[in-house]
Amino acid sequence: MIKKVQVSEKIDALEGRSWNPIELAKTNGQVIRLAYFFGDYHWHRHQEGDELFYVYRGKITVKLQNQEDVHLSAGELIVIPKNVDHCPTSEKGAFVLLFEPQELISEGTNK
Repeated sequence: MIKKVQVSEKIDALEGRSWNPIELAKTNGQVIRLAYFFGDYHWHRHQEGDELFYVYRGKITVKLQNQEDVHLSAGELIVIPKNVDHCPTSEKGAFVLLFEPQELISEGTNK
């Protein structure tokens, strides 16, 4: 059975739990997760594949090494290519959709 996902209804499950994404759907070897960003995550890179951040609500900054930081507001997205060091952050909190390879294991809380 094909099921729809109402993203706004999933937000309550994340409120106050930063950096702990929940899985919404899978497609073509990718997983779509919803996460609440608050504060700084940690510098990291993904060797498995690219990562897409789509800001659903709020604002985030993605810090990049040797490049200018990228500031995103609701309705904007960025693709971080694999093997690129990055550090997502949000000063006031944001809800972000993540499109990632299924084999990527989200680590949970910030470090």
